[in-house]
Amino acid sequence: MIIESQIKASVVSAVKKLYATDIAEESVQIQLTRKDMKGDYTIVVFPLLKISKKNPVETGKELGECIQEDCADVSEFEVVKGFLNLQLSTSYWTNLLNENVHNEQYGITEADDKSPLVMIEYSSPNTNKPLHLGHIRNNLLGYSLSRIVSANGNQVVKTNIVNDRGIHICKSMLAWKKWGEGQTPESTGKKGDHLVGDFYVKFDQEYKKEQAALIEAGQTKDEAEANSALMKEAREMLVKWEAHDTEVYGLWEQMNQWVYQGFDVTYKKMGVDFDKIYYESDTYKVGRDMVLEGLDKKAFYRRDDNSVWADLEKDGLDEKLLLRTDGTSVYMTQDIGTAKLRYDDYNIDKMVYVVGNEQNYHFKVLAIVLDRLGLNWGKDLVHFSYGMVELPEGKMKSREGTVVDADDLMQDMINTARDMSKELGKLEGYSEEEAEKVYEMIALGALKYFMLKVDPRKNMTFDPKESIDFNGNTGPFIQYTYARIQSIYRKAKANGIAISDKTDLNTELSEKEIQLMRMVSNFPAVVAEAGKVYSPALIANFVYDLAKEFNQFYHESPIAVEEDETKRSMRLLLCKSVGTVIKNGMWMMGVDVPERM
Repeated sequence: MIIESQIKASVVSAVKKLYATDIAEESVQIQLTRKDMKGDYTIVVFPLLKISKKNPVETGKELGECIQEDCADVSEFEVVKGFLNLQLSTSYWTNLLNENVHNEQYGITEADDKSPLVMIEYSSPNTNKPLHLGHIRNNLLGYSLSRIVSANGNQVVKTNIVNDRGIHICKSMLAWKKWGEGQTPESTGKKGDHLVGDFYVKFDQEYKKEQAALIEAGQTKDEAEANSALMKEAREMLVKWEAHDTEVYGLWEQMNQWVYQGFDVTYKKMGVDFDKIYYESDTYKVGRDMVLEGLDKKAFYRRDDNSVWADLEKDGLDEKLLLRTDGTSVYMTQDIGTAKLRYDDYNIDKMVYVVGNEQNYHFKVLAIVLDRLGLNWGKDLVHFSYGMVELPEGKMKSREGTVVDADDLMQDMINTARDMSKELGKLEGYSEEEAEKVYEMIALGALKYFMLKVDPRKNMTFDPKESIDFNGNTGPFIQYTYARIQSIYRKAKANGIAISDKTDLNTELSEKEIQLMRMVSNFPAVVAEAGKVYSPALIANFVYDLAKEFNQFYHESPIAVEEDETKRSMRLLLCKSVGTVIKNGMWMMGVDVPERM
Protein backbone atom coordinates (compact mmCIF):
# COMPACT_ATOMS: atom_id res chain seq x y z
CA MET A 1 0.00 0.00 0.00
CA ILE A 2 1.17 3.55 -0.74
CA ILE A 3 0.68 4.77 2.84
CA GLU A 4 2.88 1.97 4.19
CA SER A 5 5.65 3.01 1.79
CA GLN A 6 5.26 6.62 2.88
CA ILE A 7 5.49 5.68 6.55
CA LYS A 8 8.55 3.52 5.94
CA ALA A 9 10.20 6.38 4.05
CA SER A 10 9.41 8.70 6.97
CA VAL A 11 11.01 6.24 9.41
CA VAL A 12 14.15 6.08 7.26
CA SER A 13 14.25 9.89 7.14
CA ALA A 14 13.67 10.18 10.90
CA VAL A 15 16.46 7.72 11.75
CA LYS A 16 18.83 9.66 9.49
CA LYS A 17 17.82 12.97 11.05
CA LEU A 18 17.80 11.82 14.68
CA TYR A 19 20.66 9.35 14.77
CA ALA A 20 22.74 10.12 11.64
CA THR A 21 22.33 6.54 10.44
CA ASP A 22 21.14 5.17 7.11
CA ILE A 23 18.76 2.19 7.15
CA ALA A 24 16.96 0.39 4.35
CA GLU A 25 13.18 0.70 4.00
CA GLU A 26 12.96 -3.09 3.94
CA SER A 27 14.30 -3.22 7.49
CA VAL A 28 11.43 -1.13 8.87
CA GLN A 29 8.92 -3.41 10.59
CA ILE A 30 5.39 -2.09 10.05
CA GLN A 31 2.10 -3.85 10.75
CA LEU A 32 -1.57 -3.12 11.25
CA THR A 33 -2.32 -1.91 14.77
CA ARG A 34 -4.05 -4.44 17.00
CA LYS A 35 -7.79 -3.94 17.27
CA ASP A 36 -7.62 -3.44 21.03
CA MET A 37 -5.23 -0.49 20.64
CA LYS A 38 -5.58 2.99 19.23
CA GLY A 39 -4.05 3.55 15.83
CA ASP A 40 -3.90 2.30 12.25
CA TYR A 41 -0.28 1.24 11.73
CA THR A 42 2.36 0.15 14.20
CA ILE A 43 6.12 0.54 13.91
CA VAL A 44 8.17 -2.03 15.84
CA VAL A 45 10.77 0.08 17.64
CA PHE A 46 12.97 -2.65 19.17
CA PRO A 47 15.22 -3.22 16.10
CA LEU A 48 16.14 0.50 16.16
CA LEU A 49 17.33 0.64 19.77
CA LYS A 50 20.91 -0.27 18.86
CA ILE A 51 20.96 2.81 16.65
CA SER A 52 19.18 5.22 19.01
CA LYS A 53 20.97 3.91 22.12
CA LYS A 54 17.86 4.95 24.07
CA ASN A 55 14.99 3.06 25.68
CA PRO A 56 11.94 1.99 23.59
CA VAL A 57 9.61 4.74 24.85
CA GLU A 58 12.10 7.56 24.20
CA THR A 59 12.98 6.18 20.78
CA GLY A 60 9.31 5.76 19.87
CA LYS A 61 8.45 9.30 20.97
CA GLU A 62 11.29 10.83 18.94
CA LEU A 63 10.37 8.81 15.86
CA GLY A 64 6.66 9.63 16.26
CA GLU A 65 7.30 13.37 16.36
CA CYS A 66 9.48 13.21 13.23
CA ILE A 67 7.03 11.00 11.33
CA GLN A 68 4.07 13.22 12.24
CA GLU A 69 5.98 16.26 11.00
CA ASP A 70 7.09 14.51 7.80
CA CYS A 71 3.92 12.60 6.87
CA ALA A 72 0.82 14.79 6.59
CA ASP A 73 -1.55 11.80 6.80
CA VAL A 74 -0.37 10.87 10.32
CA SER A 75 -2.49 12.85 12.78
CA GLU A 76 -1.56 11.28 16.13
CA PHE A 77 0.83 8.76 17.63
CA GLU A 78 1.12 6.76 20.81
CA VAL A 79 4.05 4.75 22.20
CA VAL A 80 3.23 1.51 24.00
CA LYS A 81 6.44 -0.11 25.25
CA GLY A 82 8.42 -0.94 22.10
CA PHE A 83 5.61 -0.18 19.66
CA LEU A 84 4.86 3.13 17.97
CA ASN A 85 1.17 3.30 17.00
CA LEU A 86 0.32 5.82 14.28
CA GLN A 87 -3.18 7.14 13.69
CA LEU A 88 -4.13 8.44 10.25
CA SER A 89 -6.25 11.55 9.73
CA THR A 90 -9.93 11.35 8.83
CA SER A 91 -9.17 13.23 5.62
CA TYR A 92 -6.83 10.37 4.63
CA TRP A 93 -9.68 7.86 4.94
CA THR A 94 -12.27 10.00 3.12
CA ASN A 95 -9.77 10.70 0.34
CA LEU A 96 -9.05 6.97 0.04
CA LEU A 97 -12.78 6.27 -0.13
CA ASN A 98 -13.14 8.80 -2.95
CA GLU A 99 -10.24 7.24 -4.87
CA ASN A 100 -11.54 3.67 -4.71
CA VAL A 101 -15.32 3.78 -4.44
CA HIS A 102 -16.01 3.74 -8.18
CA ASN A 103 -13.39 1.11 -9.02
CA GLU A 104 -15.45 -2.01 -9.73
CA GLN A 105 -12.22 -4.05 -10.04
CA TYR A 106 -10.88 -2.93 -6.67
CA GLY A 107 -8.39 -5.49 -5.34
CA ILE A 108 -7.92 -7.09 -8.76
CA THR A 109 -4.79 -6.55 -10.84
CA GLU A 110 -5.31 -7.19 -14.55
CA ALA A 111 -2.73 -9.30 -16.42
CA ASP A 112 -1.32 -8.51 -19.85
CA ASP A 113 0.50 -10.63 -22.41
CA LYS A 114 3.80 -10.01 -20.59
CA SER A 115 2.50 -11.25 -17.24
CA PRO A 116 3.78 -14.58 -15.88
CA LEU A 117 1.82 -17.61 -17.09
CA VAL A 118 0.69 -19.88 -14.25
CA MET A 119 -0.93 -23.24 -14.94
CA ILE A 120 -3.18 -24.70 -12.26
CA GLU A 121 -4.20 -28.35 -12.35
CA TYR A 122 -7.23 -29.52 -10.41
CA SER A 123 -10.00 -32.12 -10.42
CA SER A 124 -8.03 -35.15 -11.77
CA PRO A 125 -10.97 -37.59 -11.74
CA ASN A 126 -10.98 -41.29 -12.61
CA THR A 127 -13.35 -42.45 -15.34
CA ASN A 128 -14.67 -45.35 -13.26
CA LYS A 129 -16.89 -43.34 -10.92
CA PRO A 130 -18.74 -40.03 -10.52
CA LEU A 131 -17.31 -37.00 -8.75
CA HIS A 132 -17.75 -37.11 -4.99
CA LEU A 133 -17.31 -34.89 -1.92
CA GLY A 134 -13.52 -35.11 -2.08
CA HIS A 135 -13.59 -33.95 -5.70
CA ILE A 136 -15.78 -31.02 -4.67
CA ARG A 137 -13.12 -29.71 -2.28
CA ASN A 138 -10.42 -30.22 -4.93
CA ASN A 139 -12.37 -28.44 -7.67
CA LEU A 140 -13.45 -25.55 -5.49
CA LEU A 141 -9.93 -25.01 -4.16
CA GLY A 142 -8.42 -25.20 -7.64
CA TYR A 143 -10.96 -22.89 -9.24
CA SER A 144 -10.73 -20.34 -6.43
CA LEU A 145 -6.95 -20.47 -6.61
CA SER A 146 -7.07 -19.79 -10.35
CA ARG A 147 -9.06 -16.61 -9.71
CA ILE A 148 -6.83 -15.47 -6.85
CA VAL A 149 -3.69 -16.00 -8.94
CA SER A 150 -5.38 -14.16 -11.82
CA ALA A 151 -6.37 -11.29 -9.47
CA ASN A 152 -2.68 -10.92 -8.66
CA GLY A 153 -1.86 -9.97 -12.24
CA ASN A 154 -0.93 -13.37 -13.68
CA GLN A 155 -2.09 -15.09 -16.82
CA VAL A 156 -3.74 -18.35 -15.78
CA VAL A 157 -4.41 -21.62 -17.58
CA LYS A 158 -6.77 -24.06 -15.81
CA THR A 159 -6.08 -27.72 -16.60
CA ASN A 160 -7.43 -31.11 -15.71
CA ILE A 161 -5.71 -34.49 -16.06
CA VAL A 162 -8.22 -37.31 -16.44
CA ASN A 163 -7.16 -40.73 -15.17
CA ASP A 164 -8.73 -42.73 -17.97
CA ARG A 165 -6.55 -45.87 -18.05
CA GLY A 166 -5.46 -48.63 -15.69
CA ILE A 167 -6.82 -51.63 -13.85
CA HIS A 168 -9.51 -49.62 -12.01
CA ILE A 169 -11.01 -48.59 -15.35
CA CYS A 170 -10.98 -52.18 -16.55
CA LYS A 171 -12.86 -53.29 -13.42
CA SER A 172 -15.91 -51.20 -14.29
CA MET A 173 -15.63 -52.21 -17.97
CA LEU A 174 -15.51 -55.93 -17.12
CA ALA A 175 -18.43 -55.63 -14.69
CA TRP A 176 -20.54 -53.91 -17.38
CA LYS A 177 -19.60 -56.60 -19.90
CA LYS A 178 -20.55 -59.41 -17.49
CA TRP A 179 -23.63 -57.99 -15.80
CA GLY A 180 -24.61 -54.84 -17.68
CA GLU A 181 -27.05 -56.45 -20.12
CA GLY A 182 -26.39 -53.63 -22.59
CA GLN A 183 -27.46 -50.82 -20.23
CA THR A 184 -26.77 -47.24 -21.33
CA PRO A 185 -27.41 -43.85 -19.77
CA GLU A 186 -30.37 -43.46 -22.13
CA SER A 187 -31.91 -46.84 -21.31
CA THR A 188 -31.52 -46.40 -17.54
CA GLY A 189 -32.11 -42.65 -17.24
CA LYS A 190 -28.86 -42.35 -15.27
CA LYS A 191 -26.00 -39.93 -15.77
CA GLY A 192 -23.19 -41.77 -17.50
CA ASP A 193 -20.68 -41.33 -14.69
CA HIS A 194 -23.20 -42.74 -12.21
CA LEU A 195 -23.91 -45.74 -14.41
CA VAL A 196 -20.22 -46.59 -14.82
CA GLY A 197 -19.65 -46.03 -11.11
CA ASP A 198 -22.36 -48.56 -10.31
CA PHE A 199 -20.43 -51.20 -12.22
CA TYR A 200 -17.20 -50.33 -10.41
CA VAL A 201 -19.04 -51.01 -7.16
CA LYS A 202 -20.54 -54.19 -8.72
CA PHE A 203 -17.05 -55.50 -9.54
CA ASP A 204 -15.95 -55.03 -5.92
CA GLN A 205 -19.07 -56.78 -4.64
CA GLU A 206 -18.55 -59.80 -6.91
CA TYR A 207 -14.82 -59.86 -6.18
CA LYS A 208 -15.51 -60.02 -2.44
CA LYS A 209 -18.02 -62.85 -2.98
CA GLU A 210 -15.41 -64.77 -4.95
CA GLN A 211 -12.79 -64.15 -2.22
CA ALA A 212 -15.15 -65.37 0.48
CA ALA A 213 -15.94 -68.56 -1.48
CA LEU A 214 -12.24 -69.36 -2.04
CA ILE A 215 -11.39 -68.76 1.62
CA GLU A 216 -14.33 -70.95 2.68
CA ALA A 217 -12.93 -73.66 0.40
CA GLY A 218 -9.69 -73.62 2.40
CA GLN A 219 -7.49 -71.03 0.73
CA THR A 220 -5.67 -68.28 2.62
CA LYS A 221 -6.51 -64.64 1.95
CA ASP A 222 -3.33 -64.22 -0.12
CA GLU A 223 -4.06 -67.40 -2.09
CA ALA A 224 -7.62 -66.28 -2.72
CA GLU A 225 -6.38 -62.96 -4.08
CA ALA A 226 -3.79 -64.69 -6.29
CA ASN A 227 -6.36 -67.18 -7.64
CA SER A 228 -9.15 -64.70 -8.33
CA ALA A 229 -10.57 -65.44 -11.76
CA LEU A 230 -12.32 -62.06 -11.83
CA MET A 231 -9.14 -60.10 -11.16
CA LYS A 232 -7.31 -62.21 -13.73
CA GLU A 233 -9.92 -61.26 -16.34
CA ALA A 234 -9.55 -57.57 -15.45
CA ARG A 235 -5.75 -57.77 -15.89
CA GLU A 236 -6.19 -59.55 -19.21
CA MET A 237 -8.54 -56.79 -20.32
CA LEU A 238 -5.87 -54.20 -19.42
CA VAL A 239 -3.31 -56.06 -21.53
CA LYS A 240 -5.77 -56.10 -24.44
CA TRP A 241 -6.39 -52.38 -24.01
CA GLU A 242 -2.66 -51.66 -24.14
CA ALA A 243 -2.50 -53.78 -27.30
CA HIS A 244 -5.37 -51.70 -28.77
CA ASP A 245 -7.72 -54.69 -29.02
CA THR A 246 -10.66 -53.52 -31.14
CA GLU A 247 -13.44 -54.77 -28.87
CA VAL A 248 -11.88 -53.70 -25.57
CA TYR A 249 -10.77 -50.33 -26.90
CA GLY A 250 -14.21 -49.65 -28.36
CA LEU A 251 -15.88 -50.44 -25.03
CA TRP A 252 -13.34 -48.21 -23.25
CA GLU A 253 -14.12 -45.30 -25.58
CA GLN A 254 -17.88 -45.75 -25.19
CA MET A 255 -17.91 -45.98 -21.39
CA ASN A 256 -15.47 -43.07 -21.05
CA GLN A 257 -17.70 -40.94 -23.24
CA TRP A 258 -20.62 -41.67 -20.92
CA VAL A 259 -18.50 -40.54 -17.99
CA TYR A 260 -17.30 -37.34 -19.69
CA GLN A 261 -20.87 -36.33 -20.48
CA GLY A 262 -21.77 -36.88 -16.83
CA PHE A 263 -18.73 -34.94 -15.60
CA ASP A 264 -19.65 -31.98 -17.81
CA VAL A 265 -23.06 -31.71 -16.14
CA THR A 266 -21.49 -31.81 -12.67
CA TYR A 267 -18.78 -29.26 -13.49
CA LYS A 268 -21.36 -26.87 -14.92
CA LYS A 269 -23.54 -27.19 -11.82
CA MET A 270 -20.50 -26.65 -9.58
CA GLY A 271 -19.49 -23.58 -11.59
CA VAL A 272 -15.97 -24.69 -12.53
CA ASP A 273 -14.32 -25.12 -15.92
CA PHE A 274 -10.99 -25.80 -17.62
CA ASP A 275 -9.01 -24.30 -20.45
CA LYS A 276 -7.38 -27.61 -21.38
CA ILE A 277 -8.04 -31.24 -20.48
CA TYR A 278 -5.29 -33.85 -20.69
CA TYR A 279 -5.78 -37.61 -20.64
CA GLU A 280 -3.42 -40.18 -19.13
CA SER A 281 -4.03 -42.45 -22.11
CA ASP A 282 -2.21 -39.81 -24.19
CA THR A 283 0.48 -38.82 -21.71
CA TYR A 284 1.87 -42.10 -20.36
CA LYS A 285 3.68 -42.96 -23.61
CA VAL A 286 5.26 -39.49 -23.73
CA GLY A 287 6.45 -39.98 -20.17
CA ARG A 288 7.91 -43.37 -20.98
CA ASP A 289 9.88 -41.93 -23.90
CA MET A 290 11.18 -39.09 -21.69
CA VAL A 291 12.34 -41.56 -19.04
CA LEU A 292 14.22 -43.53 -21.70
CA GLU A 293 15.84 -40.29 -22.92
CA GLY A 294 16.81 -39.50 -19.33
CA LEU A 295 18.27 -42.99 -19.06
CA ASP A 296 20.48 -42.34 -22.10
CA LYS A 297 21.67 -39.08 -20.50
CA LYS A 298 22.53 -40.88 -17.22
CA ALA A 299 19.83 -38.99 -15.29
CA PHE A 300 18.35 -42.38 -14.32
CA TYR A 301 19.63 -45.95 -14.17
CA ARG A 302 18.43 -49.44 -15.12
CA ARG A 303 18.48 -52.39 -12.74
CA ASP A 304 19.24 -55.98 -13.64
CA ASP A 305 15.53 -56.79 -13.82
CA ASN A 306 15.18 -54.17 -16.60
CA SER A 307 13.26 -51.66 -14.44
CA VAL A 308 14.28 -47.98 -14.57
CA TRP A 309 14.85 -45.92 -11.42
CA ALA A 310 15.81 -42.41 -10.27
CA ASP A 311 18.40 -42.26 -7.50
CA LEU A 312 17.36 -39.37 -5.27
CA GLU A 313 19.53 -40.06 -2.22
CA LYS A 314 21.65 -36.95 -2.82
CA ASP A 315 18.41 -34.94 -2.63
CA GLY A 316 17.54 -36.43 0.74
CA LEU A 317 15.00 -38.90 -0.71
CA ASP A 318 15.23 -42.56 -1.72
CA GLU A 319 15.05 -44.32 -5.09
CA LYS A 320 11.96 -44.00 -7.26
CA LEU A 321 10.62 -46.48 -9.81
CA LEU A 322 9.92 -44.87 -13.21
CA LEU A 323 9.38 -47.91 -15.49
CA ARG A 324 8.46 -51.43 -14.40
CA THR A 325 10.37 -54.54 -15.40
CA ASP A 326 8.00 -55.07 -18.35
CA GLY A 327 8.52 -51.49 -19.50
CA THR A 328 5.07 -50.25 -18.43
CA SER A 329 4.66 -46.86 -16.78
CA VAL A 330 3.75 -45.86 -13.24
CA TYR A 331 1.96 -42.70 -12.03
CA MET A 332 5.25 -40.81 -11.92
CA THR A 333 5.89 -41.64 -15.57
CA GLN A 334 2.46 -40.35 -16.54
CA ASP A 335 3.00 -37.10 -14.64
CA ILE A 336 6.32 -36.61 -16.42
CA GLY A 337 4.62 -37.02 -19.80
CA THR A 338 1.78 -34.69 -18.86
CA ALA A 339 4.27 -32.05 -17.70
CA LYS A 340 6.15 -32.25 -21.02
CA LEU A 341 2.97 -31.85 -23.08
CA ARG A 342 1.87 -28.89 -20.97
CA TYR A 343 5.21 -27.16 -21.30
CA ASP A 344 5.14 -27.70 -25.06
CA ASP A 345 1.60 -26.33 -25.27
CA TYR A 346 2.01 -23.24 -23.08
CA ASN A 347 5.66 -22.56 -22.10
CA ILE A 348 4.49 -21.92 -18.57
CA ASP A 349 6.38 -19.99 -15.87
CA LYS A 350 4.84 -21.73 -12.86
CA MET A 351 2.96 -25.01 -12.38
CA VAL A 352 0.56 -25.52 -9.46
CA TYR A 353 -0.83 -28.98 -8.71
CA VAL A 354 -3.97 -29.08 -6.55
CA VAL A 355 -3.69 -32.57 -5.07
CA GLY A 356 -4.36 -34.02 -1.62
CA ASN A 357 -1.65 -34.18 1.04
CA GLU A 358 -1.31 -37.95 0.70
CA GLN A 359 0.74 -37.17 -2.43
CA ASN A 360 3.28 -34.84 -0.76
CA TYR A 361 6.19 -37.22 -1.35
CA HIS A 362 5.16 -37.85 -4.95
CA PHE A 363 5.46 -34.17 -5.83
CA LYS A 364 8.81 -33.77 -4.09
CA VAL A 365 10.10 -36.52 -6.37
CA LEU A 366 8.37 -35.10 -9.45
CA ALA A 367 9.98 -31.67 -8.95
CA ILE A 368 13.47 -33.20 -8.88
CA VAL A 369 12.85 -35.54 -11.83
CA LEU A 370 11.43 -32.76 -14.03
CA ASP A 371 14.39 -30.56 -13.18
CA ARG A 372 16.78 -33.34 -14.21
CA LEU A 373 14.89 -33.66 -17.48
CA GLY A 374 15.39 -29.94 -18.20
CA LEU A 375 11.93 -28.49 -17.62
CA ASN A 376 12.66 -24.96 -16.40
CA TRP A 377 9.85 -24.74 -13.87
CA GLY A 378 10.30 -28.30 -12.58
CA LYS A 379 12.17 -27.61 -9.36
CA ASP A 380 9.89 -24.67 -8.55
CA LEU A 381 6.58 -26.44 -9.10
CA VAL A 382 3.99 -25.88 -6.39
CA HIS A 383 2.13 -28.75 -4.81
CA PHE A 384 -1.00 -27.10 -3.40
CA SER A 385 -1.44 -29.75 -0.73
CA TYR A 386 -4.79 -29.94 1.04
CA GLY A 387 -6.38 -32.11 3.68
CA MET A 388 -9.18 -34.62 3.41
CA VAL A 389 -12.86 -33.76 3.73
CA GLU A 390 -15.36 -35.90 5.59
CA LEU A 391 -18.98 -35.72 6.65
CA PRO A 392 -20.01 -35.90 10.32
CA GLU A 393 -20.68 -39.61 9.72
CA GLY A 394 -17.05 -40.29 8.80
CA LYS A 395 -14.94 -41.42 5.83
CA MET A 396 -16.15 -42.57 2.43
CA LYS A 397 -15.14 -45.55 0.24
CA SER A 398 -15.66 -45.52 -3.52
CA ARG A 399 -15.40 -49.27 -4.02
CA GLU A 400 -18.11 -49.91 -1.46
CA GLY A 401 -20.40 -47.25 -2.89
CA THR A 402 -20.42 -45.24 0.34
CA VAL A 403 -19.13 -41.99 -1.17
CA VAL A 404 -21.16 -38.81 -1.05
CA ASP A 405 -22.02 -38.13 -4.66
CA ALA A 406 -21.31 -34.55 -5.79
CA ASP A 407 -24.56 -34.28 -7.77
CA ASP A 408 -26.67 -35.55 -4.87
CA LEU A 409 -24.94 -33.27 -2.39
CA MET A 410 -25.45 -30.16 -4.53
CA GLN A 411 -29.13 -31.00 -5.07
CA ASP A 412 -29.62 -31.62 -1.34
CA MET A 413 -28.04 -28.22 -0.65
CA ILE A 414 -30.43 -26.54 -3.11
CA ASN A 415 -33.41 -28.25 -1.47
CA THR A 416 -32.23 -27.13 1.97
CA ALA A 417 -31.69 -23.55 0.75
CA ARG A 418 -35.21 -23.53 -0.69
CA ASP A 419 -36.78 -24.79 2.54
CA MET A 420 -34.85 -22.40 4.78
CA SER A 421 -35.46 -19.39 2.53
CA LYS A 422 -39.19 -20.05 2.44
CA GLU A 423 -39.30 -20.52 6.20
CA LEU A 424 -37.47 -17.23 6.78
CA GLY A 425 -39.40 -15.40 4.08
CA LYS A 426 -36.17 -14.31 2.40
CA LEU A 427 -37.43 -14.30 -1.19
CA GLU A 428 -40.91 -12.88 -0.93
CA GLY A 429 -41.93 -11.09 -4.11
CA TYR A 430 -39.78 -13.26 -6.38
CA SER A 431 -41.27 -15.20 -9.26
CA GLU A 432 -40.85 -18.98 -8.97
CA GLU A 433 -38.17 -18.98 -11.67
CA GLU A 434 -36.26 -16.10 -10.06
CA ALA A 435 -36.47 -17.76 -6.66
CA GLU A 436 -35.07 -21.06 -7.98
CA LYS A 437 -32.01 -19.26 -9.34
CA VAL A 438 -31.39 -17.63 -5.99
CA TYR A 439 -31.93 -20.92 -4.12
CA GLU A 440 -29.17 -22.43 -6.25
CA MET A 441 -26.96 -19.38 -5.74
CA ILE A 442 -27.42 -19.60 -1.97
CA ALA A 443 -26.83 -23.37 -1.89
CA LEU A 444 -23.66 -23.30 -3.94
CA GLY A 445 -22.47 -20.20 -2.11
CA ALA A 446 -22.91 -22.09 1.17
CA LEU A 447 -21.07 -25.13 -0.14
CA LYS A 448 -18.16 -23.18 -1.66
CA TYR A 449 -17.65 -20.80 1.24
CA PHE A 450 -17.74 -23.57 3.84
CA MET A 451 -15.17 -25.58 1.87
CA LEU A 452 -12.89 -22.60 1.29
CA LYS A 453 -12.95 -20.86 4.68
CA VAL A 454 -10.92 -23.67 6.26
CA ASP A 455 -7.13 -23.60 5.96
CA PRO A 456 -6.63 -25.89 2.94
CA ARG A 457 -3.82 -27.78 4.67
CA LYS A 458 -6.19 -29.04 7.35
CA ASN A 459 -8.59 -31.96 7.25
CA MET A 460 -12.16 -30.77 7.55
CA THR A 461 -15.66 -32.00 8.27
CA PHE A 462 -18.36 -30.64 5.99
CA ASP A 463 -21.68 -30.14 7.74
CA PRO A 464 -24.36 -29.24 5.14
CA LYS A 465 -26.82 -27.85 7.70
CA GLU A 466 -24.24 -25.66 9.41
CA SER A 467 -22.98 -24.34 6.08
CA ILE A 468 -26.31 -22.84 5.07
CA ASP A 469 -27.09 -20.91 8.26
CA PHE A 470 -28.02 -17.30 7.37
CA ASN A 471 -26.58 -15.97 10.64
CA GLY A 472 -23.26 -17.77 11.08
CA ASN A 473 -19.84 -17.70 9.43
CA THR A 474 -21.36 -18.84 6.16
CA GLY A 475 -21.73 -17.99 2.51
CA PRO A 476 -25.45 -17.13 2.84
CA PHE A 477 -24.67 -14.61 5.62
CA ILE A 478 -22.20 -12.83 3.32
CA GLN A 479 -24.56 -13.03 0.34
CA TYR A 480 -27.35 -11.57 2.45
CA THR A 481 -25.05 -8.73 3.54
CA TYR A 482 -24.29 -7.91 -0.09
CA ALA A 483 -28.00 -8.00 -0.97
CA ARG A 484 -28.70 -5.71 2.01
CA ILE A 485 -26.20 -3.17 0.65
CA GLN A 486 -27.85 -3.24 -2.77
CA SER A 487 -31.23 -2.78 -1.08
CA ILE A 488 -29.96 0.31 0.75
CA TYR A 489 -28.90 1.83 -2.55
CA ARG A 490 -32.16 0.95 -4.32
CA LYS A 491 -34.27 2.45 -1.54
CA ALA A 492 -32.17 5.62 -1.47
CA LYS A 493 -32.68 6.11 -5.20
CA ALA A 494 -36.37 5.27 -4.97
CA ASN A 495 -36.75 7.94 -2.30
CA GLY A 496 -35.08 10.51 -4.52
CA ILE A 497 -31.93 10.77 -2.43
CA ALA A 498 -29.07 12.21 -4.45
CA ILE A 499 -25.88 10.16 -4.11
CA SER A 500 -22.75 12.23 -4.50
CA ASP A 501 -19.74 10.96 -6.45
CA LYS A 502 -17.37 12.05 -3.71
CA THR A 503 -17.25 12.53 0.03
CA ASP A 504 -16.33 15.87 1.60
CA LEU A 505 -12.79 15.46 2.98
CA ASN A 506 -13.83 17.25 6.18
CA THR A 507 -16.64 14.81 6.96
CA GLU A 508 -16.60 13.67 10.56
CA LEU A 509 -16.05 9.91 10.83
CA SER A 510 -16.99 7.52 13.62
CA GLU A 511 -14.58 4.81 14.73
CA LYS A 512 -16.85 2.20 13.11
CA GLU A 513 -16.73 4.05 9.78
CA ILE A 514 -12.94 4.34 9.96
CA GLN A 515 -12.71 0.64 10.78
CA LEU A 516 -14.74 -0.24 7.68
CA MET A 517 -12.58 2.05 5.52
CA ARG A 518 -9.47 0.52 7.10
CA MET A 519 -10.67 -2.98 6.22
CA VAL A 520 -11.58 -2.02 2.66
CA SER A 521 -8.16 -0.42 2.20
CA ASN A 522 -6.49 -3.65 3.35
CA PHE A 523 -8.28 -5.82 0.79
CA PRO A 524 -5.57 -5.58 -1.93
CA ALA A 525 -2.94 -6.64 0.63
CA VAL A 526 -5.06 -9.66 1.61
CA VAL A 527 -5.45 -10.61 -2.06
CA ALA A 528 -1.68 -10.33 -2.53
CA GLU A 529 -1.00 -12.49 0.53
CA ALA A 530 -3.58 -15.09 -0.55
CA GLY A 531 -1.84 -15.30 -3.92
CA LYS A 532 1.57 -15.55 -2.29
CA VAL A 533 0.71 -18.41 0.07
CA TYR A 534 -2.00 -19.99 -2.13
CA SER A 535 -4.83 -19.74 0.40
CA PRO A 536 -8.47 -19.07 -0.52
CA ALA A 537 -9.15 -19.20 3.24
CA LEU A 538 -7.52 -15.78 3.66
CA ILE A 539 -10.02 -14.27 1.22
CA ALA A 540 -12.97 -16.14 2.74
CA ASN A 541 -12.28 -15.09 6.31
CA PHE A 542 -11.51 -11.50 5.36
CA VAL A 543 -14.81 -11.15 3.51
CA TYR A 544 -16.70 -12.65 6.44
CA ASP A 545 -15.04 -10.27 8.89
CA LEU A 546 -15.90 -7.34 6.61
CA ALA A 547 -19.53 -8.46 6.31
CA LYS A 548 -19.77 -8.86 10.08
CA GLU A 549 -18.25 -5.41 10.63
CA PHE A 550 -20.64 -3.87 8.11
CA ASN A 551 -23.69 -5.39 9.80
CA GLN A 552 -22.65 -3.92 13.15
CA PHE A 553 -22.24 -0.54 11.44
CA TYR A 554 -25.64 -0.95 9.73
CA HIS A 555 -27.42 -1.61 13.03
CA GLU A 556 -25.71 1.28 14.81
CA SER A 557 -25.74 3.98 12.13
CA PRO A 558 -28.63 5.42 10.08
CA ILE A 559 -27.71 5.48 6.39
CA ALA A 560 -30.38 6.49 3.89
CA VAL A 561 -32.43 8.09 6.67
CA GLU A 562 -29.48 10.10 8.07
CA GLU A 563 -30.55 13.75 8.13
CA ASP A 564 -27.05 15.19 7.76
CA GLU A 565 -26.61 15.21 3.98
CA THR A 566 -22.78 15.05 4.16
CA LYS A 567 -22.80 12.06 6.49
CA ARG A 568 -25.54 10.34 4.49
CA SER A 569 -23.59 10.72 1.25
CA MET A 570 -20.41 9.40 2.87
CA ARG A 571 -22.22 6.39 4.35
CA LEU A 572 -23.85 5.51 1.04
CA LEU A 573 -20.47 5.62 -0.71
CA LEU A 574 -18.99 3.54 2.10
CA CYS A 575 -21.76 0.97 1.53
CA LYS A 576 -20.91 0.90 -2.16
CA SER A 577 -17.22 0.38 -1.41
CA VAL A 578 -17.92 -2.47 1.02
CA GLY A 579 -20.27 -4.08 -1.51
CA THR A 580 -17.57 -4.01 -4.19
CA VAL A 581 -15.05 -5.72 -1.91
CA ILE A 582 -17.58 -8.39 -0.89
CA LYS A 583 -18.49 -9.04 -4.52
CA ASN A 584 -14.87 -9.23 -5.67
CA GLY A 585 -13.86 -11.38 -2.72
CA MET A 586 -16.71 -13.80 -3.35
CA TRP A 587 -15.83 -13.84 -7.06
CA MET A 588 -12.38 -15.08 -6.08
CA MET A 589 -14.09 -17.98 -4.35
CA GLY A 590 -16.30 -18.68 -7.36
CA VAL A 591 -19.38 -17.54 -5.42
CA ASP A 592 -22.13 -15.43 -6.98
CA VAL A 593 -23.92 -12.77 -4.94
CA PRO A 594 -27.61 -11.87 -5.42
CA GLU A 595 -28.84 -8.33 -5.93
CA ARG A 596 -31.94 -9.11 -3.87
CA MET A 597 -32.45 -11.70 -1.15
